[in-house]
Amino acid sequence: MTEPYLARLTARLSDGLARQSAAFRRRHADYLRACQNGDGGFSGRDPASDLYYTSFALRGLALLDALDAEVAERAALYLQQRLQGSASVIDFFSLLYAAALVQHAASIDVLAEAPADWPERVAALLESLRHADGGYSKAVGATSGSTYHTFLVALCYELLGKSLPQADDVVRFVRSRQREDGGFVEIGPMRRSGANPTAAAIGTLQILEALDDDVRERATAMLTGLQSAEGGLLANGRVPLADLLSTFSGCWSLEELGGFDRIDRAAALRYVKTLERPEGGFHGGTWDAGFDVEYTFYGLGAIALLDAV
Repeated sequence: MTEPYLARLTARLSDGLARQSAAFRRRHADYLRACQNGDGGFSGRDPASDLYYTSFALRGLALLDALDAEVAERAALYLQQRLQGSASVIDFFSLLYAAALVQHAASIDVLAEAPADWPERVAALLESLRHADGGYSKAVGATSGSTYHTFLVALCYELLGKSLPQADDVVRFVRSRQREDGGFVEIGPMRRSGANPTAAAIGTLQILEALDDDVRERATAMLTGLQSAEGGLLANGRVPLADLLSTFSGCWSLEELGGFDRIDRAAALRYVKTLERPEGGFHGGTWDAGFDVEYTFYGLGAIALLDAV
């Protein structure tokens, strides 16, 4: 049995960030803490708290070894309020991951007041999104499975401590999304692949222990071809500018695939550092005047992977 995907990712990024200066870690931790709202949640670029952004903020603080009991206790109150509402796959993943972080940081079981069969209810809801093509869709009644949402479902099952049902069908679905250029697409009709669907596909195949050498080599070649003149990675071969999400997801996938040395890592690091704010936090790209906790997580993760100092 291989190490769980999220545990491996967290350990790698935490180790990389531990090598950064105390000043670097402090300014980004201070920025993330300042984004916590009165209800204990965190927001993106809109003021209201959101499970998605709460998870990213807590993940960033945990990577910086700065998720203290006070922040975790406040976040737990917000997470407990969100247990009863309807949620998407993204929300379920965000809630499960955030709850695990809070429990580790403050020994608070966010799910303690949930019904005893809550994990089974979540699993049943996830299975309601299973599509006939073998993948999982964003919503019931969708026309096809989604590479990204299939990856999120696999992560949810990992967090629930359960095996993904009908794993062979999921593997066939993911492999059907690989294209001639070696990468993967999000939905079936797409012909040209992208960095982020490829990262999701590779992650799913790793979780299911179904990543073979052919997929590994072809995906590596596709991802290395996305490095731009800026140094970052493009979302796909048709966009003019790199972005921080694609740079992080592409770098993590290349490291996992064994092809990280096939890009100019120094140039990628320079690109990421141009997006760092002196006050803490990261922009999404050179085109982005804004910043938020999600892109800050990607920036921290990219620096953890790229900076070997």
